[in-house]
Amino acid sequence: MMRTTARKSETESVEGPPGVIRTTMAYNEQSMVCHFSLKKGARILLHAHLAVQNGYLIKGTMRMIGEGRKDFIAGPGDGWCFAAHERHGAVILEDSEAIECFTPPRPEYGVEKGADE
Repeated sequence: MMRTTARKSETESVEGPPGVIRTTMAYNEQSMVCHFSLKKGARILLHAHLAVQNGYLIKGTMRMIGEGRKDFIAGPGDGWCFAAHERHGAVILEDSEAIECFTPPRPEYGVEKGADE
């Protein structure tokens, strides 16, 4: 399954954890791009996954936490990368918006309605 193009306005969004709203946009067997709307005070607990995770902050402020590395306060225009299996998390310091890419795709983010067949 893949979705090679997507309009955010026509794509289902999912909340979880509280205050973290994910929209899985375009993806194929090799990579996935997601849009995140994040509410001030939301927390993404330390976790790890198979995918390499690259991100770019469009607006807002977030504290990026990586196990074994110094915390990084990300502002608009900043980016980050977490290696496969690297434990990481975040604290949302003000309402924020981010784009993140996952390679390979995260299967727990599922295939959204409207995928190309």
